[in-house]
Amino acid sequence: MKKVLIIGFTWPEPSTTAAGKRMLQLIKIFKKNKFSITFASTASKTAYSYDLNSLDIATFTITLNDPSFDDFIVDLNPNIVLFDRFLTEEQFGWRVTKYCPNAIKILDTEDLHFLRSARSKAYNQKVTTINSFLYNTTTYREIASIYRCDLSLIISKYEYKLLTSTFKIDKKLLLYIPFLIAPLSENSFTNYPDFYGRSNFISIGNFKHEPNKNAALVLKTKIWPLIKKELPKARLNIYGAYVGSSIKQLHNEKNGFIINGWASNLEEVFVNSRVCLAPIQFGAGLKGKLIDAMQYGTPNVTTSVGAEGMQNKLAWSGFIEDDIQLFSERAIKLYKEEKLWIEAQQQGIAIINKNFSAKKFEKKLIIKIEELNLNLKQYRNQNFIGRMLEHHTLNSSKYLAKWIELKNSIKN
Repeated sequence: MKKVLIIGFTWPEPSTTAAGKRMLQLIKIFKKNKFSITFASTASKTAYSYDLNSLDIATFTITLNDPSFDDFIVDLNPNIVLFDRFLTEEQFGWRVTKYCPNAIKILDTEDLHFLRSARSKAYNQKVTTINSFLYNTTTYREIASIYRCDLSLIISKYEYKLLTSTFKIDKKLLLYIPFLIAPLSENSFTNYPDFYGRSNFISIGNFKHEPNKNAALVLKTKIWPLIKKELPKARLNIYGAYVGSSIKQLHNEKNGFIINGWASNLEEVFVNSRVCLAPIQFGAGLKGKLIDAMQYGTPNVTTSVGAEGMQNKLAWSGFIEDDIQLFSERAIKLYKEEKLWIEAQQQGIAIINKNFSAKKFEKKLIIKIEELNLNLKQYRNQNFIGRMLEHHTLNSSKYLAKWIELKNSIKN
């Protein structure tokens, strides 16, 4: 049986983050294709961490800058090592190269961190274009990681195009793998409340994530006052794990702006809400909250950043609007008009089925892995930049890690 080692930046939390759901989707692909899976992380588990042992997955806590990992990976001897975000590749990639040189190295970017950073800086400085912010330290680190790996999984078509067009990365090093969703049918929502059986608005997102915190603030200060004026009986229910004091302070029962915290039953809160609001101002990747909304038949209003990489020329499941006034007007319209709401619901089905087919993208990933397995040496020889970066990183990271190891041993 082939073995895959996943080195997680965190333990997967599918009930709180889109990244957690994404990781579980990849795990299920490996399970379905008879891989033996080991998941390791330096992070501490939380109350939201998924029980991977329930899927018959071996789990290990590993330590940064510690030779114990060397013994661990030699004993495991995996055929594939999947790095969860470029940070784990930076931390453990050189050790994998040294002790398991024949293992296929795959990077799951989750989203492009450098793009998220560039947009955040542009937003905070009130700059409309991100070009001057794209070339930063995170960019160099993340793209170097992509080159060092045999394959990088890219979740968004926008990000795929950015990497191949702007940064001229060879397409052979990349594979577009979005969220992997089971198909929906026209009758998928039969057992859910209809337009009249639903009420109020919903917004959702993990508040460790800065774009979600910002979106809640935009809703509170700019959008909700406009909606509330036209729909005085409506409420906006905000859900998300890791609610800090700054978010709790936004709660206002009288004004119908309700901070609920983590949603233990995602399906329940979505299917009882009429419209989802996601005024995302910056970020990257795909927005799991909008996939959830479509899966549960809840039309949404979002921004161009929120919908990025998801629509692919299809009609949106609601509205895409960047202007605050128009965003609010579209939300009111979608909330009040049954025919428009039903159309948006059906458009969500089309987006899920045409753009996020689990069966289609699973097949692509497995075929690519099989190709790499057949001619890995030749494939790597064609990636000279990657081999050059790997050579220098192996030495620089190795001796930095050795220095930290020595420092830690003296301290102890």
